[in-house]
Amino acid sequence: MTTDRFLGIRITPLTRRRLRNFVANRRGFWSLWIFVALFVVAAPAEFIANDKPLIVSYDGAIYFPALKSYPETMFGGDFETEADYRDEEVRRLVTKKGWLLWPLIPYSYRTINYDLPTPAPAPPSAENWLGTDDQARDVMARLIYGFRISVLFGVILTVFASIFGVIAGAVQGYFGGWTDLLFQRFIEIWSGLPVLFLLIILASIVEPNFWWLLGLLLLFSWMGLVGVVRAEFLRARNFDYVRAARALGLSNIGIMFRHVLPNAMVATITFLPLSLIGGITALTSLDFLGFGLPPGSASLGELLSQGKANLQAPWLGLTAFAVLGVMLSLVVFIGEAVRDAFDTRKTLQ
Repeated sequence: MTTDRFLGIRITPLTRRRLRNFVANRRGFWSLWIFVALFVVAAPAEFIANDKPLIVSYDGAIYFPALKSYPETMFGGDFETEADYRDEEVRRLVTKKGWLLWPLIPYSYRTINYDLPTPAPAPPSAENWLGTDDQARDVMARLIYGFRISVLFGVILTVFASIFGVIAGAVQGYFGGWTDLLFQRFIEIWSGLPVLFLLIILASIVEPNFWWLLGLLLLFSWMGLVGVVRAEFLRARNFDYVRAARALGLSNIGIMFRHVLPNAMVATITFLPLSLIGGITALTSLDFLGFGLPPGSASLGELLSQGKANLQAPWLGLTAFAVLGVMLSLVVFIGEAVRDAFDTRKTLQ
């Protein structure tokens, strides 16, 4: 079987056919590019939406406030605290001997606009493209930061949950017997624990943050792939190539992860987009209910909650709904393309 290499990675004819099948699904292919483009734009959020200038030139020196804090005295002010670049006096001091380069959106997710012409929540305007929420914070800035944290949370949760789920399913399916039986009973008990109640108890003890929520949801998310991987290992553990490898003295770990796991990875990769959707919607739901990220954090769920509480400001709920709808639709379309790429009936055509 001939192989090619791309960036040092071996590409077999089977992989090439899968890539062609993925590209043939135009909806999924373009959804992948759109999703990647949106995340690439949102990833450097501090350089797109920030209440600090990207670059400050003062008295011949160059400063980067978006990356480092500078006291007001460095620009001729009176205070040793960090300079408030939105203050008119600070701007006047800087422009006397230099200039400021602002990001595209001069607001961070926590910046309060005190100069609104109407009471908050204010409708969309040239200053606030998507309006403000009920605390006079820019919706566009919170949307960019919220999109980034939602995708990162979903991706990290999916990666670690997949690793633990694949290992658990592999051990169950390969060894079988009492190992499989006891593990199945443990999963039945573990999956019956009320996750929401645990989050409520956690919120009453400590303030939940990104890593607390990730760890708690990871305790239960890994079970999604166990059944699929377990079934593949149960089916393949008595195949001739597994018996031959065992007869040649190859260790159980070597057989599991070198010979059997590649067959199980087809079903695993197919389920990854669904796991990503589950991670994103879990964080959004917790934020909507008030048991998610700390108050004030950029969150799509918190924006949905504000839309429900402020029906007179439809731009809040519509904006959050549109972003979630587009984001989850793109992931679903990508999942369909991945499913077609690994479909054996289409791969062998």
